[in-house]
Amino acid sequence: MTEQRRHQRAAIDVPVSFAVKAGGERVAGRARDVSVGGMFIETGTPLPFSSELVVHVQLPGQRGPLALPAVVRWSGKGGMGVQFGLVGARETHALTELTRTATAT
Repeated sequence: MTEQRRHQRAAIDVPVSFAVKAGGERVAGRARDVSVGGMFIETGTPLPFSSELVVHVQLPGQRGPLALPAVVRWSGKGGMGVQFGLVGARETHALTELTRTATAT
């Protein structure tokens, strides 16, 4: 399989919650890797392909949680890969710093 990612990913293991963008109950999961472009969320209840959602996560080194708009790009048993939508400067900086420090070590 050819690698199609545009951004360097960093392995992480932090709790997340997510909810369908149109409003819905938050579901728990774990972020297993992240980049400026997206995240893999390990969960027993992945959303279907192309679902719009908001991911709530407290990244290492951040003072408060982030709310990241996303779209499910693949979904399978045990988790889903999401692509982030438009995020602000604070979120972009947090994601960039996390991946930069993780790949520099």
